[in-house]
Amino acid sequence: MPAAPRCPGPERASALTPQQRETARLAATGLTNEQIAEKPGLSPRTVSTHLHQLFPKLGIASRAALRDALERLDHP
Repeated sequence: MPAAPRCPGPERASALTPQQRETARLAATGLTNEQIAEKPGLSPRTVSTHLHQLFPKLGIASRAALRDALERLDHP
């Protein structure tokens, strides 16, 4: 049986940098790394790194779970 998704605690949410939070918000809307990189002037590789770092902080394993994880952060 797969493990239940973990809800991020306050310490996890506060561990997100402003850039990671914005990257997560944009990725949750369905934008690709390349499209996200155009917005703040980052490279797609940097966007990928931000996503790779924030997934464990949010307790998720895929982009598909970003929207719900961000919703939990905004409305605990």
